[in-house]
Amino acid sequence: MYLQFYGLREAPFNPTPDPKFLFQSTRHREALAQLMYGVAERKGFVVLTGEIGTGKTTLLRALLARLDRDTHVAYIHNTALGIEGLLEYMLHDWGVKSAGTTHTQRVLELSEFLIDQHRQGLSPVLIVDEAQNLSIDTLEAVRQLSNFETANQKLMQILLVGQPELRTKLNSQALRQLKQRIGLRFYIGPLAPDETRQYIRHRLRIAGASNSSIFADAAIERITEYSQGIPRVINIVCDHCLLSGFADDKRRVDASMVEETIEYLEDREQPEWKRSRPLQLVTTGGAVWVARGGIAALVVLLLLLLVFAVNATGWFGHSLR
Repeated sequence: MYLQFYGLREAPFNPTPDPKFLFQSTRHREALAQLMYGVAERKGFVVLTGEIGTGKTTLLRALLARLDRDTHVAYIHNTALGIEGLLEYMLHDWGVKSAGTTHTQRVLELSEFLIDQHRQGLSPVLIVDEAQNLSIDTLEAVRQLSNFETANQKLMQILLVGQPELRTKLNSQALRQLKQRIGLRFYIGPLAPDETRQYIRHRLRIAGASNSSIFADAAIERITEYSQGIPRVINIVCDHCLLSGFADDKRRVDASMVEETIEYLEDREQPEWKRSRPLQLVTTGGAVWVARGGIAALVVLLLLLLVFAVNATGWFGHSLR
């Protein structure tokens, strides 16, 4: 809606995890490097955690874009499934036509697939997003799947990605064997204040903005304070600000617009100043002439109706005589 108004090719603050918009802060760059290293060096288990909205899924999308095309990837984001559901997902994503109806049969099919991949010099990747929702039993079953290995290599790489609750769960006594097998672990925190400024301008630039200063410095400071450096919150606030600016014909977002947006997001209703704003008509020269012409036409029409009424009355009275 506001793209042409701000000179953008596409929406800069979409909530979807588009790797093209990945802002590589120091932490995000290190996390991506760790993920790539873990897969390339076949470290087995890699764990990535971070708060809600810090860009974990976008990082995963960036990882997928960088993997070799021959690498089979099973991406599981429905973590309400038990181990049988996970197995079905894995075999499906890896292109294995499963005929198994029992756990043992599916595991045998998985084993045959992994051995065949190993002979080709390949190592499939299993990515489990939102892994904090997996039960203790399911996580333990996933650990058992990692037993497929040679004397010196794991036959598949497993990435567990989730919120900080995943770290707590992995530290439980019941999962001590899984914890010992984690080759790499990394935590993504919020953006620093200076990174938030860079993040906003980075996304505007990727979206095609010729002017990366659409947001005033004071506006960015308020966004930084409110978002606490969480990219998803930054996106939501910035998107609403651009829409509000478009509606009010303002090409630069200032701090007052950010404040109004925050009020809306917190209350989930239109800010009071917009609800109470009276309707204002823009009286351009052309609009004035159009209005005058309309009034003149209305006057002529009323005169014609009056003449018709007088004549009709006179005729009616004449006919009674």
